[in-house]
Amino acid sequence: MTSWGSRAGAFVTATALVLAPGIAHADRGGGASQGGGTTETSGGREGASLVSKVVYSGSTSGSRGSDGRGALQPVGDWTPPACWYEPRSAEQFRDYVESVYEETINTPGQHSYAKQSVGMFRDDYKDGTYKNYNLDKKGEGSFWVAVRDEDRRMEPEAQACDKLPFWVENGDPVPVENAVTPEVLAELAYNRVRLPAAEVTLRPEAATKVNLPTWAWLDRARFKETSVTASIAVGGLNIQATTTARPVSLRLEPGTPDAETYPASGECTINADGSIGEPYTRGEADRTPPCGLKYLRSSGDGTFTLQATITWEISWTGTGGAGGDLPDGTFGNDQAVTVQEIQSVNR
Repeated sequence: MTSWGSRAGAFVTATALVLAPGIAHADRGGGASQGGGTTETSGGREGASLVSKVVYSGSTSGSRGSDGRGALQPVGDWTPPACWYEPRSAEQFRDYVESVYEETINTPGQHSYAKQSVGMFRDDYKDGTYKNYNLDKKGEGSFWVAVRDEDRRMEPEAQACDKLPFWVENGDPVPVENAVTPEVLAELAYNRVRLPAAEVTLRPEAATKVNLPTWAWLDRARFKETSVTASIAVGGLNIQATTTARPVSLRLEPGTPDAETYPASGECTINADGSIGEPYTRGEADRTPPCGLKYLRSSGDGTFTLQATITWEISWTGTGGAGGDLPDGTFGNDQAVTVQEIQSVNR
């Protein structure tokens, strides 16, 4: 093993004792409701780690809130990146390494191996492979550091970006997978899109009857295109991408096998005006609803759990005219439905 290989091995082992310098994390933070606001990571430090410098704007928010908004669930096995690489200027990287070094060696009770390891790491960027953090080349390139999504830090995918910080001249290709690009930004924005709850309007509303067609629809004003823009401007890198989700269909799952759906597939496609289904109007009781369901037995003293799930078609555009499609995503919710027997009087 080379000298640097030995240092790298020692440094990586020491992460059990002190958070690895150069491994950043993506601060999830809060956000804004649909149609406005900006979520911006600080780009500073939290303890011994860096936070991502990617900025998000648009329909972003934290986890599912009281308004029922939530995240896209990708269709299939694809998931947005759990880790990626971002640039840091020579000054930013120097300040980070020096502060982690000072914090580690001055922490009472810190294990000697952690102190030795962080010292070896510092030495390589200050007086080893690199000289004085490449400050004489500032403006000519950047250090690239690994970043991970802290919400997924326990997943194997979050550990895949294991390359220690490295220098790249401006304009040169970054020799790793998942180096931040417009497409990677689009995939990260996918993970930040927050969508309205898919609570359908039903008629009859309070309780439906056995064998009675129940109409279901969604207001077009509530389900419209939703987008999030992710951008990063660090050193010589200034790129962005906008990911847009467009509703295309509603899937109804009655919550019991003793039911039928309209259409039979349970998939109600979006109308030309952006709505899904058709509102019930008086006098249409004998019509088959274009979107709805019919329960074949009573829910008794309880309710059935109707699952309503919207499928969203995802596309993106980015810096330099880049763009394309990303996997469809879904988001839905459950709602309780009471089904009663039709009462009759025998004379």
